[in-house]
Amino acid sequence: MASQLITTAAGLVDRHGRVATDLRVSLTDRCNLRCQYCMPAEGLDWLPSEQTLTDDELVRLLTIGIERLGVREVRFTGGEPLLRRGLASIVARTKAIDPDVRTSITSNGLGLKHTASSLARAGLDRVNISLDTIRPETFATITRRDRLHDVIDGMAAAKSAGLLPVKVNAVLLRGVNDQEAAELLRWCLDQGYQLRFIEQMPLDAQHQWSRAEMIVADEIFERLAKQFVLTPTGRERGSAPAEEFLVDGGPATVGIIASVTRPFCGDCDRVRLTADGQIRNCLFARDESDLRAALRAGASDEELAERWRAAMWVKLPGHGIDNPEFLQPQRPMSAIGG
Repeated sequence: MASQLITTAAGLVDRHGRVATDLRVSLTDRCNLRCQYCMPAEGLDWLPSEQTLTDDELVRLLTIGIERLGVREVRFTGGEPLLRRGLASIVARTKAIDPDVRTSITSNGLGLKHTASSLARAGLDRVNISLDTIRPETFATITRRDRLHDVIDGMAAAKSAGLLPVKVNAVLLRGVNDQEAAELLRWCLDQGYQLRFIEQMPLDAQHQWSRAEMIVADEIFERLAKQFVLTPTGRERGSAPAEEFLVDGGPATVGIIASVTRPFCGDCDRVRLTADGQIRNCLFARDESDLRAALRAGASDEELAERWRAAMWVKLPGHGIDNPEFLQPQRPMSAIGG
């Protein structure tokens, strides 16, 4: 009876008292890079198009999330969201549901040079760009593509279009780019971008992630502290994943997201919708809740909302990476959305 009462509440509440208001929407599992910590060089088997939510199906679920379930922020992810045809239209239709809902994308930046202006006109608020290095040779090693110049041009286009702040997400790989942390921060400071380092997580398609090989938050801090004075901002972190530090007294900051060694699950306010219409209540969840099948079978908006609430109610207290029985999710990051 207690769970029944909770799952019929207005918002996306779990049994531990957390409320999800931040929706991450994967628009496609396809990507035009082959980052070594994400997928193999030959790529993956992509979802068949008939399994992917149509624009109308996606907007219907977004409407339910925003109007019935309390979603206040929508982040479009992938794969690479810029590969989704009609992205600007999806953004505009999302803003039409409620103009106050914040919209953003997490992208590799390759196509932003040509799309930043149209996305800004559609109502996109800002962008997160994945960039692990500013050295062309290191970029080619990590991504298996010689496209650094396109990413840099795309970031500049986003800045010019007013998609601010431009945030940069970087992963350090031992023996590959781990000695370039300070260099990347210096470049981001010069360009006016906000850099956040993220601990490598067990979400690669190859299942080759190793805790022993991971560059942890303390190491990241040590590398940066050799060239910068880092001090805590003193601001309450809340549900934000990054621990932020003032750089050389500020006002510029750098963030470190220690998802593995300093988990922040107790403050998590996120829920994920995959490109094929599955609800994931945690990035590391082993189970999913199928909204697509119910939607295509004729379920009402309230029936879909109730399925969504029920999926969130059973969210675990934490991701459990440090538990001996932890199992990596079957889907890799490219198929989940970040």
